[in-house]
Amino acid sequence: MEIKDALEIVSQTNPGMVRSHNEDSVTYDAEIGLVVLADGMGGYNAGEVASGIAVSVLSSEVRHHLEGARPEQLDDSGEELGMTLLRDNVKKANLSIFRAAQSQPQYAGMGTTIVTALFYDDRVAVAHVGDSRMYRLRGDTFEAVTRDHSLLQEQIDGGLISKEDARLSKNKNLVTRAVGIDDDVVPEIQVLEVQVGDIYLLCSDGLNDMVEDEDIGMTLQMLQNNLPLAATQLVQQANDNGGRDNVSVILVKVKGRFSAPLGWWAKLRAWFES
Repeated sequence: MEIKDALEIVSQTNPGMVRSHNEDSVTYDAEIGLVVLADGMGGYNAGEVASGIAVSVLSSEVRHHLEGARPEQLDDSGEELGMTLLRDNVKKANLSIFRAAQSQPQYAGMGTTIVTALFYDDRVAVAHVGDSRMYRLRGDTFEAVTRDHSLLQEQIDGGLISKEDARLSKNKNLVTRAVGIDDDVVPEIQVLEVQVGDIYLLCSDGLNDMVEDEDIGMTLQMLQNNLPLAATQLVQQANDNGGRDNVSVILVKVKGRFSAPLGWWAKLRAWFES
């Protein structure tokens, strides 16, 4: 099945109830199975600029490099092209934001978190920097796929604070890694096998800071057959609970398999081995 037919993708972004403008940026490209979400930070409109640069670079560059190539192909290092593209273009976005901040005083110090995923060959490559997250609903199990790059997460990992106390912490928004702050950044990348029926949620912290994971999972469980309504409901829940930040969500439902087509040699070998 073609990737655009195998996936259902919806997105929503909202300024929330407190902020005067929206510094989140979201985009997706159903033709290549790419989704990107960025949560900008900085004074005035600088956060919006940073997140906009991030999603623009990722979406345009990944599409450009996949013309005539497939993400499951190996690059010169032996790594799958899909992983390489996410890593290289997060770094490219980082440098673009950093240089803009260095050259234009009104953008000084701007940066953004990012979470991006590329679906291919019945898998998904996920790259993230900061505290924008990806979750997965598989059957009755709802769980986070990414781990925040944040002071709070480091405190949890170090046993300095419990997960229960972390919910009440005032340090939720202190990230330890962001795109555009320095001239280089190291995104965390992983590849996961997908199953038909999986639902993947990418979100800014404006959602998970306002809505408990259990409630997010319950909403997706109940509305999994109506993704547009599920996205609307998640944003509404965040706003109903205070909406202290911009809130953005991307939902991806796997409707069918999208394994890579075999080349002629692989087909011949598979025939002999069957």
